[in-house]
Amino acid sequence: MTVLIGPNVRLRPLDDGDLPVYQRVYCSPVLTRYLGVDRMTPQKAIASFYTPTPRKLVFAITSHDDDRMEGMIGLLLEEYGSNAMCTGLVILPGSPLKGCGAEAGRLLFAHAFGPLGIHRVWAGHRADHALMGSVMTEAGLEPEATLRELFHTQGRWHDVTTYAAVAGRWREQASPLELAIAEGAVLSRS
Repeated sequence: MTVLIGPNVRLRPLDDGDLPVYQRVYCSPVLTRYLGVDRMTPQKAIASFYTPTPRKLVFAITSHDDDRMEGMIGLLLEEYGSNAMCTGLVILPGSPLKGCGAEAGRLLFAHAFGPLGIHRVWAGHRADHALMGSVMTEAGLEPEATLRELFHTQGRWHDVTTYAAVAGRWREQASPLELAIAEGAVLSRS
């Protein structure tokens, strides 16, 4: 199991103990407000949590001192080419890790551009989610486009602003720690 450790956060694969937090996120109309999915029923969240998707990696975001899941971030490996989409970045309200979303993204991208062999990572956020633009750019993604009415949630269509990074350009601004991860340095194994 690969665990990625940054200055303030740690990313680890989900485990059974994370189900209550996963349900809290995906069953909440507030926490799913800006995600690309509608709120789930508890049963649907359980099914989603336990249904493996070989092309999707989901990591719990934790602190260094506490293994409790404070958020999550995912990476969907696309079937063609060497591309991946960052999905579902959520940090729980009131979490001590509030403001660490960009760091979680940077750790994930270093892993994607190195050990996973991904060339291009992209992500998007609802165009009306004002705070996510700065999180995306702090994570090293560059603005690309606004896709009109890309997904339908909460009874209406939403525009999505997209961002991307390619391996070579992202590495130029990566920290020494991020470069070490991209070079295959696994910072912790269980």
